[in-house]
Amino acid sequence: MSSARLPRKVVAEIAGKPMLELLLERVARSRHVNQLVVATTVVSEDDELETLAKRLGVQVCRGSMEDVLGRVLGAAQAFDADDVVALTGDNPLVDPELIDDVLAFYRAGGFDYVTTTHMHHSRNWNAERTFPVGVSVQVFSTKVLGDAVARTDDPVVRGHASFAIYDHPERYRLGAFEATGKYEGWRYPDLRLTVDTPDDLALMREVFETLYPSNPQFSTGEAIRLVAESPRLRDLNRHVRQRLVHEERAKAHG
Repeated sequence: MSSARLPRKVVAEIAGKPMLELLLERVARSRHVNQLVVATTVVSEDDELETLAKRLGVQVCRGSMEDVLGRVLGAAQAFDADDVVALTGDNPLVDPELIDDVLAFYRAGGFDYVTTTHMHHSRNWNAERTFPVGVSVQVFSTKVLGDAVARTDDPVVRGHASFAIYDHPERYRLGAFEATGKYEGWRYPDLRLTVDTPDDLALMREVFETLYPSNPQFSTGEAIRLVAESPRLRDLNRHVRQRLVHEERAKAHG
């Protein structure tokens, strides 16, 4: 709730519902995710998120505001998770079929970590991001997450859910899930489909208000095509720069 660039963004109304509710609706359609958990903070302003999650029948686990890495591990351990699908509340266009396909890729390849987009946050992982920013699915095991937590006390690293894993290709087996095959039409790495600023929110509202009323289960591919084919929509947030973890870390460490 305390996002610096857009406070209260996770409950911003889109198509008549809080953004977090739209996200949870979409994740719930995954065939292979068997437990949804909102891992929010113990800060009182996040009581609203717990109330919303419980209204939707979703479990809640609360932890540190600053130590996101530890908070995610705490949630995974609290619910005895073997594997974690990590999603963020500002990416409401997550696709349930994509989640299932990333999970299958992760398991078939014997990876420690798989993502669709997060490789661009690290200078150490030489992999190409092919999906739009915001079409983000990450998968890793609780065991690997626990190992990563034990190896760092850097506050910048611990401020992110998985950077401690994917910044170390020498230590963990990393997999980049690419927009190929049936996802070739989703290959728009220049598109920004996340919500960090008012302009991002304006774009997301247009996407949902166009597609959601006639089909609440619209695919992320439909949303990508809608934006990709509209110069007006693309221009709404084209100027917004994505904050990158490796830059944040470099700044913090001088």
